[in-house]
Amino acid sequence: QVQLVESGGGLVQPGGSLRLSCVASGSIFRFNAMGWYRQAPGKERELVAMSTRGGITNYADSVKDRFTISRDNAKNTVYLQMSTLKPEDTAVYYCYLRVLIQEYWGQGTQVTVSS
Repeated sequence: QVQLVESGGGLVQPGGSLRLSCVASGSIFRFNAMGWYRQAPGKERELVAMSTRGGITNYADSVKDRFTISRDNAKNTVYLQMSTLKPEDTAVYYCYLRVLIQEYWGQGTQVTVSS
């Protein structure tokens, strides 16, 4: 059974930074991709950043040059470093993992950007 546990969300002022972490446990040694999605109130869930097993990363246009995704394979952890945060970044952020064709989701962590 695969489990994803996120941490690091919270309230931050515009222009501030946060780092999200997601620890994966279970049978993940054949994972294909790990990343982050987010869902703002009244909006659909959208891709924020993704990191493939081969090391390819991709980002939503709205976060390029502000967010950085990274992985620590030894710790089965994926991070999302978020900088220069804007109010429109406010959302629930979900960790995502794909193992072969199976997808897994974390429970979500709230990020609120407000003064």
